[in-house]
Amino acid sequence: MSVKSGVGNSVFSRFLQNVPVHLQRTIPAGKSTRISPAESTPCIPKAIDRTPTSGTTQPAPGFFIRNEQFVRLRDNTVNQPAPGPLRGRGTDLRPQNRFVPLEVVPDPEAEAAAGDGSGEPVSQRGPRTEFLADSSRSIVSRNDSPDIPFTYSLNPYRGCEHGCAYCYARPSHEFLGFDAGLDFETRIVVKHQAPDLFRDWLNRPGWEPTTIAFSGVTDCYQPIERTLKLTRGCLEVAAESRQPIGLITKNAMLVRDLDLLEQLNRHAAVSVSLSLTTLDADLARKLEPRTSSPEARLRTIATLSEAGIPVRVMLAPIIPGLTDSEVPAILEAAADAGARSASWQMLRLPLAVETVFVDWVSRTLPDAAERVLGRIRSVRDGQLSDTQFGRRMRGTGPLAEQIRSTFEVFAARHGLDQRLPPLSADAFRPPTPTSGQLRLFF
Repeated sequence: MSVKSGVGNSVFSRFLQNVPVHLQRTIPAGKSTRISPAESTPCIPKAIDRTPTSGTTQPAPGFFIRNEQFVRLRDNTVNQPAPGPLRGRGTDLRPQNRFVPLEVVPDPEAEAAAGDGSGEPVSQRGPRTEFLADSSRSIVSRNDSPDIPFTYSLNPYRGCEHGCAYCYARPSHEFLGFDAGLDFETRIVVKHQAPDLFRDWLNRPGWEPTTIAFSGVTDCYQPIERTLKLTRGCLEVAAESRQPIGLITKNAMLVRDLDLLEQLNRHAAVSVSLSLTTLDADLARKLEPRTSSPEARLRTIATLSEAGIPVRVMLAPIIPGLTDSEVPAILEAAADAGARSASWQMLRLPLAVETVFVDWVSRTLPDAAERVLGRIRSVRDGQLSDTQFGRRMRGTGPLAEQIRSTFEVFAARHGLDQRLPPLSADAFRPPTPTSGQLRLFF
């Protein structure tokens, strides 16, 4: 198939080969498209048409070519606002990918061919989640940002089904040819070989063991982990090698792997940072639709604390005008549950995240939207986002200073102003190689 996308990106080209023709169209740069529930069906791989053509991909029924672009005959239905947020999703937007002018637009007729037999009208269902295989040959990424407290991270997945409207990691999906909106939470790229790749990494001759974070641009305990158990597989490798691990999550599923965390903790090789944005269960469902409730996260802190696992509560992000007033209550609740430390980050809205969040707050909290956006601008020098190292995590101005001082006062009051003890790599030993060949010496 050939589509004149105007992009010479080989990665994206490979992605495009797996996109059915009837799901392709181009839109002007910088645009966003809202998808209605009726158009929220997944790509159907069997619909791929690789029939050779005379230099131009033929459009499927319902499309025509104008100026060498695919255009839906019923464009007015694509751009109409949905009646409300898609059930269980953080957004229904598909922001334009900043790297390519191509947008994937699902065809509602495709579901009829794939039908699940439920008989439930498409308009009453949210989009299904697709899980796509990742063929990466490495699993550990190196970070050189001065604002990030870890050097190495491991991400078993790309994208995150939690669907948090504010997630700073959304733009990372654009490197895969997807969008930072609905695609980020419905098209999850899965590294099925993650445990073996991790084993290979720890067996590298030049590896000097230091803490590896699980994870940096996804949540390693998002819902699919319950089935695939890739994070658990990686933790099994870490426990075998006594590799120090810093876990970051907002999902109570973490307690499933308490046995492995206890093994690592015997060697001072694990800590947990659990994100808690709000104590308001209703707000959490809207803001973080597919993650654990605030109550469940507090129970997780208590379980970890009782097991002796060092656990930190992360107020990440604090949203000015929406959750900043909860700082004292969150810190008190976390301390009562057994957290040993606390940290915080100001809301960040890089790139397409700004589009997603502004839309979310405008539609979900219309009465509060003006106040929230105004407060965000007040801590970002009049803008909604700030990319400057050294201040992007904290913000600037009187309100940012007030949030900082409030956090510090109440963290100290509840004994959460201390750092977690440093993790140790003293007991590290390379794991058994994937070849199965045992080592004579460690």
